[in-house]
Amino acid sequence: MNVVSYRPTPEELSYTFGGRPPVATIAPGTILEIYTEDCFGGRVRGPADLPSRVCEFPYLNPVTGPFHVAGAEPGDTIALHFVSIEPARDWAVSTTFPHFGALTTTHTTAMLHPPLDEVVWMYDVDVEKGVVRYHARRGDFSVEMPLDPMHGTVGVAPAASESRMTITPDAHGGNMDTPELRAGVTLYLGVNVEGGLFSVGDGHCRQGHGEVCGTAVEAAMNTVVAVELVKGVGTPWPRLEDDDHLMSTGSARPLEDAYRISQHDLVTWTASLTGLDTLDAYQLISQGGEAPVGNVVDTNYTMVAKLPKAYLGCPDAYESAHSRLRALGERYLSSR
Repeated sequence: MNVVSYRPTPEELSYTFGGRPPVATIAPGTILEIYTEDCFGGRVRGPADLPSRVCEFPYLNPVTGPFHVAGAEPGDTIALHFVSIEPARDWAVSTTFPHFGALTTTHTTAMLHPPLDEVVWMYDVDVEKGVVRYHARRGDFSVEMPLDPMHGTVGVAPAASESRMTITPDAHGGNMDTPELRAGVTLYLGVNVEGGLFSVGDGHCRQGHGEVCGTAVEAAMNTVVAVELVKGVGTPWPRLEDDDHLMSTGSARPLEDAYRISQHDLVTWTASLTGLDTLDAYQLISQGGEAPVGNVVDTNYTMVAKLPKAYLGCPDAYESAHSRLRALGERYLSSR
């Protein structure tokens, strides 16, 4: 088993997809152990650390990478199986921003009312108990919620030598902020440039669908990823697979277009896997599908289309990459 560990220094963190040389070359079949910093780069450590004071735009939402996958070429697909995602600290943070989030004025949704206050909430992270603890800032209310670690930002370099800020989700991946991207899930990303150049970041201890206030329970993570390359198979939009579901994503504005992209991709993907006529697949997904919301706050919004694999006869997607990578991850965990 080939295991590679990488922990970036603050200077080695990346804030774009594309436009940076790789930090390492990874062979398909490798287990990659990485550390990712939170979306504030670890600078917000208490209620007085307002992001507008301790962070510098555009140096927000850092990612670890990029990693060059040996042999990856445009037209291929990189499969990333998230073996484990574990909080690296016993605290996490969330905030409201004056002009960011689903329920406030923004530069594109101009309103005359005052912007929201900039407020920081600190969360206790209890890995042993499997919870995060919320504490109200303007009252004595507190509650425990289940720990559900995920990564909000994963992607590859865009095509045509383009460089995109990590806060933007699109066809290359990016800041999709879907809670579906948790341990046990395989993410499929289409390769646009030689090596693919994938990066991972933006760990969340948990997040509600939509990420309504603009931030989740933001945390540094120790993450293990199993990497594979599927040659000659393209992926138009990021796709996910777990043991029971196939999922397609779409990122755009307005939200209806993100929804349409994700549904269109799932319909055409399942039709190609099963041989169903497109309208037959459309009908099946219309009645059996789900539509979890990723985010409604970023520069593009993200929707997910989700269908149980059992409805399709459990087809083998991407040459059974999910099953192989899951088995590889299990061998890794048993060897620890």
